[in-house]
Amino acid sequence: MLTKRIIPCLDVKDGKVVKGTNFVNLRDAGSAVELAERYYKEGADELVFLDITASEEKRKTLIELVKDVAAAIRIPFTVGGGISELDDIEVLLNSGADKVSLNTSIVKNPKLIEDASNAFGSQAIVAAIDIKNVNGNHKIFIKGGKEETELEGMSWCKETVERGAGEILLTSMDKDGTKEGYDNEFLKALSDSVSVPVIASGGAGDKRHFLDTFKNTNVEACLAASLFHFSELGIKELKKYLKQNEINVRL
Repeated sequence: MLTKRIIPCLDVKDGKVVKGTNFVNLRDAGSAVELAERYYKEGADELVFLDITASEEKRKTLIELVKDVAAAIRIPFTVGGGISELDDIEVLLNSGADKVSLNTSIVKNPKLIEDASNAFGSQAIVAAIDIKNVNGNHKIFIKGGKEETELEGMSWCKETVERGAGEILLTSMDKDGTKEGYDNEFLKALSDSVSVPVIASGGAGDKRHFLDTFKNTNVEACLAASLFHFSELGIKELKKYLKQNEINVRL
């Protein structure tokens, strides 16, 4: 049986880790390299690093930070933010990232998923998908949750897999930062209907939320940010709790 993964997420703005609620009201959570090293030592299975306000002028800073984080850890490392072409992906993979997370760029140019997966292997391509309930429908948002699109949540998730994404990182914007639990209803429907691993993101408030999602959906990983950043929950403590409740995790 596959082990379930616990993944801390570093949302980075101007080189610092930040965290907000519903994608706004950001507050500083500290150094990306220090947090990455801490999570690695605490037993995180992977790490996700998202440059949430990436722009071309910050590209150099991002690459140096990626190299520094990669040097501090020995676990799989996914990087996203400001990636718009194959050259960007190549540079990040050569700088120490194991996978790249694509969001806005693949909505604007869906063929990028196919090109990237052909060039680097589907295992290196993560479709990062931000959904929000708009008048009863799950709509896809891009640009760090600032721009609504015409895309419907489930159909876009399925399309990314058909085009070659090797994993889906699904963030519920309605749940993000609320600490009320993950969007298990959507996550169950999604994880039951795609053939690739699904990572749950948005809403973790305590260890029971991780257990609920692993018990009630087929997601392979749960991602969290502020819960870990501000030491409200330790990764070791969380994993012991999950193991005691018959969830297969790596201790």
